[in-house]
Amino acid sequence: MAKVSSEDLGSQPIGKLLIKQAVPASIGVLVMSLNVLVDTVFVGQWIGAIAIAAINIVLPVSFFIAALGMSIGIGGASIISRALGASNYEKALKTFGNQITLVLLLTVSIVALGLFFVDDIILLFGGKGAIFEPAKIYYKIVLYGVPLLAFSMLGNNVIRAEGKPKFAMYSMMIPSVANLLLDYIFINVLDYGMAGAAWATTISYGFSFTFILWFFISKNSELKINIKDFGLHFPIVKEIGSLGFVTLARQAVVSVTYLFMNNILFDLGGETSVTSYAIVGRMLMFALFPVLGVTQGFLPIAGFNYGAKNYDRVRESLNIAIKYAAILATLIFIVLMLFPEAITKVFTTNIAVIEQTPSAMRWVFAATPVIALQLIGAAYFQAIGKATPALLLTLSRQGFFFIPLIFILPKFYGELGVWMSFPVSDVLSTIVTAYFLNREIRKNLIVKTV
Repeated sequence: MAKVSSEDLGSQPIGKLLIKQAVPASIGVLVMSLNVLVDTVFVGQWIGAIAIAAINIVLPVSFFIAALGMSIGIGGASIISRALGASNYEKALKTFGNQITLVLLLTVSIVALGLFFVDDIILLFGGKGAIFEPAKIYYKIVLYGVPLLAFSMLGNNVIRAEGKPKFAMYSMMIPSVANLLLDYIFINVLDYGMAGAAWATTISYGFSFTFILWFFISKNSELKINIKDFGLHFPIVKEIGSLGFVTLARQAVVSVTYLFMNNILFDLGGETSVTSYAIVGRMLMFALFPVLGVTQGFLPIAGFNYGAKNYDRVRESLNIAIKYAAILATLIFIVLMLFPEAITKVFTTNIAVIEQTPSAMRWVFAATPVIALQLIGAAYFQAIGKATPALLLTLSRQGFFFIPLIFILPKFYGELGVWMSFPVSDVLSTIVTAYFLNREIRKNLIVKTV
């Protein structure tokens, strides 16, 4: 087989390479985040504040199912990057085929269950009172398109593992732009309300899937779709599962966090507090896009060079990625501390929500400058195929610290305690990550290069 363009991952200067990988990833995350953000603005302005809360109820369910595709995509991408680095193209192709089979089996099964238990799931995730009916309308339509989103998440990560970040960027931009256009048509022009918002989202997933499919059957991809690779190979499935479980566990914890937060905030402040959390949650998705872009750009570089045993380049990529991400995170922190009121007013005209949200936003983003190390550190272990430390560090922020804190701090500080839990968990998880990352570098990357 001819050499693939992924070889650039092992030869170009790290700083230049990280920018080349991170900028398209950042743009893709930005456009996708803007899609979620503007979608929320459209829904809030054209349907109402309750509609924002309703979508926030559905998001953890649909995101968890989509995360199956993302987890299988990232787990397989780690294998593919290292396999390409070691010139083992057969393993890369077999891994890709197994990823497709796994996503198909899992997402279709879970969507079927999700539709069967629709009422119970909406209530479980906090869809109470006036939120229930619009949440149910949105949920039932969006769930049909989630398997397409899962395949898109899978394809996006594999494209990036091939060293083609621009195509990965396009796969994120196309459905985002489509969703915004369809939002305008279905909600504002045709006045379909929550159903219109849901259909816009579902159809946009179809656009994403179509682009991903085109990429892998075109000459642009080295990893062709081949039926002979669809048969599950246990060692590969096991490795995909162990590495992908890191991402899946993280998204599962995110979904559980939404469940707890929506219920806790509903009990403490009703629909207004749930809506405030929905707005802050959108900003969490949107504002951190450059940091997430650096993290995504770092993954294939670290994985490829680790597979090629270029440990000097692995260590250099780690240092540069943390530096770039920390600078960007600090800039984001400054903007959000200065303009939370103006940001809130973009989403809603509801006076109660506008009064409550800015203070919550400041607390939620108070420790943003330190999270770069935590995100890059956890991603590093996943990139090099070390599933256990990757899992533990990924879960540390929300699973080990944040969830216990949202039950403990409100006992002393009420609703303020919920918002205080964000920066406290960020700082604690960063300290833990710094310790384990430093130990890993001293034991393996430095020792292996002398």
